[in-house]
Amino acid sequence: MDKTFHIVTFGCQMNKLDSELLRAALEKNGMRPVRAPSDADVLIYNTCSVRQHAEDRVLSHLGGWRKRAEADSDFILGVVGCMAQRLGDEIRQQFPFVRLLCGTRSFLNVPEYIGKISSTGRAVTATGDRPIRIERDPAMRSEPHHAYVSIMRGCSNFCTYCIVPHVRGPERSRPETEIVDEVQRLTADGVAEVTLLGQNVNAYGRHKNHSDGAEGGLPRLLERVNAIENIKRVRFVTNHPKDMTEDILRSVADNEKVCEHLHMPIQSASDRVLKAMNRRYTRNHYLNTVEKARRIIPGIAVSSDFIVGFPGESDSDFEDTLALLRSVQFHQSYIFRYSPRPGTDAVQLADDVPDQVKRERQQALLAAQKQVDIRRRNGLVGETLEVMCHGHNTHRPEEGRLIGRSRRSDIVVFDGCNKGKINAGDTRHVTIEKATALTLFGRIG
Repeated sequence: MDKTFHIVTFGCQMNKLDSELLRAALEKNGMRPVRAPSDADVLIYNTCSVRQHAEDRVLSHLGGWRKRAEADSDFILGVVGCMAQRLGDEIRQQFPFVRLLCGTRSFLNVPEYIGKISSTGRAVTATGDRPIRIERDPAMRSEPHHAYVSIMRGCSNFCTYCIVPHVRGPERSRPETEIVDEVQRLTADGVAEVTLLGQNVNAYGRHKNHSDGAEGGLPRLLERVNAIENIKRVRFVTNHPKDMTEDILRSVADNEKVCEHLHMPIQSASDRVLKAMNRRYTRNHYLNTVEKARRIIPGIAVSSDFIVGFPGESDSDFEDTLALLRSVQFHQSYIFRYSPRPGTDAVQLADDVPDQVKRERQQALLAAQKQVDIRRRNGLVGETLEVMCHGHNTHRPEEGRLIGRSRRSDIVVFDGCNKGKINAGDTRHVTIEKATALTLFGRIG
């Protein structure tokens, strides 16, 4: 197809990877990417439904294309991913000029659907539930030194606030050998670091009927990826506290390329709220898991997610969460206000925490985390860290400094001008000289 395309991506790392896979599929079918949405014959929005705000942003974008879509019969406006899966033709009822709706389990067939739209002039809706067969072009990635690798898709947890299981389907693990082969091809193309992705990554290989070739679980997969010759770093997200086992923790400790960083969302520190969320662990279980992780992997960084204002969350419930954030000293926290998602069990509960209270609780957690960040990062001044270079510091390119990440995922800006050429993916030992709440600054030792 002699058409140009542009993809706009909203949401998580999984969506970013899906966009890379979709771009590869489109290019394989002869289409050419363009930088500006306005230059594209085919404009595709890859969408997120986790929060209402994410959906509202997409809807606002779609409205902006009404004039062109109604005037240009060759222009194809498409919505793929979670919103298309959740809302289906509801999107087209509001925006009848949207010509392609494709869900989370059909998006790699988009080239076929574009061909049908072009030849027939009729819109296409595809929100089936067949599993995706991932075919990865190793050159198709957003960073030269890093790549996301999907090791499983879907989620079977059904937390009451979360739409993901409804739009991405049940957990399905990819075969271990297929993942290892993909990482080998990526490293042959220059990738130095991979992040293994799954909505519930530590459940890899555990779900019945959808785990052929993944029976060794996450520990064996980490061991095999760690053994790949040219890989320098391995990360994995996101972890569910109920599925974090000692075997996984020991695998992190035993495999030197696996980074000492664990993203394990708690969401709330109130047992009552956790039960209402259907998280299937308690505050004490979470704290014990963190203690075990720090004992098995000295110096491990633990980060988390929090939701404030879940239905029925009292002042006391929130104070429990605030106290836990301060005591655990998280490496990083992502803090969100609860918003009801149609189709989830929690939507049946009264959204009884006023929005102003949600905002105040969010700000209180953010302020507490900032204090933790400042204290922890100031404590790193004088330390020497292994930093992987990502490239030049784009925020202040005139200074000629480089930016990268430590093994524990701290952002580090460092001076490397007098140390020879340093490429993205190269690692250096950097002595930290200064710290802010968000960033470390240092010099190659």
